[in-house]
Amino acid sequence: MNEMTSTQKKLSCVLKIIVILSAFIGTGISAYGDRDVFFCGLNIFMYFTNQSNIVIAVICAVGLYLIVKNKKISELHYIVKYVGTVAITLTGVVFIAVLAPASGPEAWDLHNVLAHIVVPIASIADFFVIIPGVKFKKKDVLYVIIPPLLYVIYAGIGYVRGWDFYAGNTYPYFFLNWGSPAGAFGFIKESPFMGCVWWILALLIFLIIMGYVYLVIVDHMGKKSK
Repeated sequence: MNEMTSTQKKLSCVLKIIVILSAFIGTGISAYGDRDVFFCGLNIFMYFTNQSNIVIAVICAVGLYLIVKNKKISELHYIVKYVGTVAITLTGVVFIAVLAPASGPEAWDLHNVLAHIVVPIASIADFFVIIPGVKFKKKDVLYVIIPPLLYVIYAGIGYVRGWDFYAGNTYPYFFLNWGSPAGAFGFIKESPFMGCVWWILALLIFLIIMGYVYLVIVDHMGKKSK
């Protein structure tokens, strides 16, 4: 495993600080913002978006500490960073491709841009800054499905128990609404178009593909750095 250069360390520190501050400000505005504004209120901590923001911010804070203190970064930390980066990538992609188009212009508020755009981009950039020379195994790609699967279980428990995720909804996202006309396995001509199981499978497949692409890029960067 190659040691990071001074330039890599400095750039990584800047990117990590951007992630930490953006996640803190974005979730803070969301938590204490107007309840009538899209995606605001204390319930935002029940969403994958904010949970993934908090997790990647913690991962970056730990990484920042290790770099500043010039401590050895373990293989476990790199794997956790990898999983967290793929998870926050999902947050950005789902917002841009699914949630924002369905919600309209109000979705592009400052807190959403920070949490869904800035944090994912800075996190991805930081991952590829620190990762050259790190060795991953192909099976490591399977770790990327752990966060969303845990969230699906969490959201499922919330649905069964009738938790209020937002405005009386017992589900966090429309594609996790088990009570929709599409149900678990159905298909319909309007939103959500297909059942929750198919959405979950599609997202897991996307994550595995994305995780694999990241590993291919890492491998290519490692070969170029030799």
